[in-house]
Amino acid sequence: MTITAPEPHGAGRAPHHGTVPPVKLWLCPNDALPPAVAQVLAEHWLDKRETETMARFLFERDRRQYLVAHTLVRRALALEAGLAEAELVIWRSSRGRPFLQPLPGGLPRGGEHLDFNLSHAGGYSLLGVVRRQRIGVDVEGLDREPRGLETILTTFAPEEQRWAGDASSARQRDRRVLRLWTLKEAYTKARGLGLGLPFDEFSFTLADDSGVLAFRPPADDRAGRWRFLELEPVPDVLVAVAVPADDTPAPHLELHIGFPWARAAPRTVALPEPVGAPHH
Repeated sequence: MTITAPEPHGAGRAPHHGTVPPVKLWLCPNDALPPAVAQVLAEHWLDKRETETMARFLFERDRRQYLVAHTLVRRALALEAGLAEAELVIWRSSRGRPFLQPLPGGLPRGGEHLDFNLSHAGGYSLLGVVRRQRIGVDVEGLDREPRGLETILTTFAPEEQRWAGDASSARQRDRRVLRLWTLKEAYTKARGLGLGLPFDEFSFTLADDSGVLAFRPPADDRAGRWRFLELEPVPDVLVAVAVPADDTPAPHLELHIGFPWARAAPRTVALPEPVGAPHH
């Protein structure tokens, strides 16, 4: 049974006064978790809905991707919340976006709110977690089939199509399409809209190498200003992160590679300045 969760409002309490909690990002390759271990974790951690979903996959590679992704979610959220993996109750919005069930009195490790977002592609799972507001993430490999990229490009705003088409080579064109795609996916996922928001209703202006120079939000965007981060944490794997911008100092981002067994020191990345149009 799917439980419909209310959309979270506002920001949760930060765990320490005077600090801005970091954005946390985990990039986990499927081979970071041996299949036998993933199966044991799934048997102990996943809920009935997740177990039933896993059982419906026809191909082992898809089942493995699901196993790694969802055990990653439960492990990382357990570390952040201070709860056992199997105790986490994950709800879904009417559009299918997952949320962690709020607890009366807040979370054992501080704060009242954890938002998370998951993406997986090309043998990688990507998880973003924030203690304030919302987050959207997306991961894509540069080995996508070129004909599929042609179809993706037609969904973009005209100015984005022109920019991608001005690339000096087919490889650069494909990279530009995937940079735009990951950013658009991350933005719509942060808003919880998924495919409900046409990709030509908002647009990005990107630097040639990396970075968002400008953002034209859709008409219904109440936040208006966002922080967007582009990363290539491993060769030929593109990652995009979207978080709303507000009046608090910019959080930094902590990037973890691999499955979160040990608390190894993450790579720290500064989040860019906000872009977009503030709404009044």
